[in-house]
Amino acid sequence: MTKRLEVYKCEVCGNIVEVLHEGVGKLVCCGKPMILMEAKTAAEEGKEKHVPVIEKTEKGVKVKVGSVPHPMEDKHYIEWIAVEAGGAVMRKFLKPGEAPEAEFGVKEVYRAREYCNVHGHWSSK
Repeated sequence: MTKRLEVYKCEVCGNIVEVLHEGVGKLVCCGKPMILMEAKTAAEEGKEKHVPVIEKTEKGVKVKVGSVPHPMEDKHYIEWIAVEAGGAVMRKFLKPGEAPEAEFGVKEVYRAREYCNVHGHWSSK
């Protein structure tokens, strides 16, 4: 059974999907079951460059990836940063060369998540 906001990846073509509606079936791509990319947290190795850090700003919140800035190179970068707040999900997509951070106009955040193209899905909680 899938759960809302889970992230799955196809190991054949690299497609990544996020679940919007829970269901009992398995997600399949390229004829094979997709792999659940469980969100890693501060307890995992590599946390200093991957765990989203939430800071309050005048405009809302800023999410920075890691306490040490994450690389943003062509072969290793943060693809997106998302926050969950008040029943909504807001996401910013990033490209190599950009800063590994995003600002969102919300006051309170339940959690922040990010996806590294090499090390997968990470969460602040």
